[in-house]
Amino acid sequence: MDLPAPESPHALLDAVRPPAWAERLGLPPTEGPLTDGRALIGRLLLAMESTGNGRTLLHTALRQLITEDGCVVGAEAGQDGRTLRIRARRGVLLAAGGFEGNAELRRDWQGLPGADWTMGPQGANTGQALVAAVEAGAATGLLDQSWWCPSLRFPDGTAAFTLGLHGGIFVDGTGRRFANESLPYDRMGRQMLAAKAGTTSDNPVWWIFDGRFGDELPGITVVPADRKAFTEAGLWRTAATLDGLAQRIGVDTEALRTTVRTFNGYAADGTDADFHRGEDAYDRFFAQGEGANPCLVPIEEGPFHAVQIVLGDLGTKGGVRTDAQARVLREDGSPIPGLYAAGNTTASVAGPTYPGPGVPIGSAMVFGHIAASDMAGQSTGA
Repeated sequence: MDLPAPESPHALLDAVRPPAWAERLGLPPTEGPLTDGRALIGRLLLAMESTGNGRTLLHTALRQLITEDGCVVGAEAGQDGRTLRIRARRGVLLAAGGFEGNAELRRDWQGLPGADWTMGPQGANTGQALVAAVEAGAATGLLDQSWWCPSLRFPDGTAAFTLGLHGGIFVDGTGRRFANESLPYDRMGRQMLAAKAGTTSDNPVWWIFDGRFGDELPGITVVPADRKAFTEAGLWRTAATLDGLAQRIGVDTEALRTTVRTFNGYAADGTDADFHRGEDAYDRFFAQGEGANPCLVPIEEGPFHAVQIVLGDLGTKGGVRTDAQARVLREDGSPIPGLYAAGNTTASVAGPTYPGPGVPIGSAMVFGHIAASDMAGQSTGA
């Protein structure tokens, strides 16, 4: 539910980041109530404050964990140029997101070129909590995994989550389709990984659609796209004919022509014989076409468009291994006394799958609660 905006400045609520789209466009937080995830975060901060038993420290970065005799008894952090050593009587909970903002770790652990195509907040989620836990003896898992999604590449080099296609097809560098474009976003991202399509700037995926959509993209983008800026950056290319479009995006003319002709035949028949688009309830949720299969909208009315799509993510999902009490485990499977973790700092409870929207935050909330409950029942003796 929406959280009403405070009537006067509030140190914690004023520190909540703007909505993702506004932050990505460099806009200030919207006026009025906090909504969606911002409302969730705001209520968490207010609940913490209301207990009178906790402090929320802003601009305070974890440096390392403090250990004594194999137990984690606190954390060292930096704040305004000074060092804080914070003792923990019952435990330390790491819930600091993933490492999607760290280009070096992404290259080392995922074999991907950088950290620009994530929906994680720019400049944050650098994996320091994960590194600190490893230094304290933590085992890791799923480091090659993320919450994947096809993403619209932006002129500034970033990318934004794109889903819910109701028109067009995706083609790789050969001008051919390689998957059902209406797949759930994580599964589509995995198809891009498998096809090695859109994983680097020199092998993009092109979203091909026709003039029936005007200047609008036939899908949902979390951050709005300015067609003029995209066109000037070469990320949105247009031609009067399919052959002209193929030349503009550097794919084989006959291959693209054949791909579109085949797809249009499937649209007429209502059956995608190659990738079964439209046969699943999820596919049809976003569909706006007509006929036997509303997911299959023919590509036949010029001008023709191609917009660049790359492999993005909503954050990484690999990290420290934990048990059912959210305790961080060593390589031998034993828990590290005093150390807990939740959210994208951990190797996700979902493993290499994405059961549905909300799983990242939902599992973080559940295991954060479990960790706190476990801490309340024991002390590390610190």
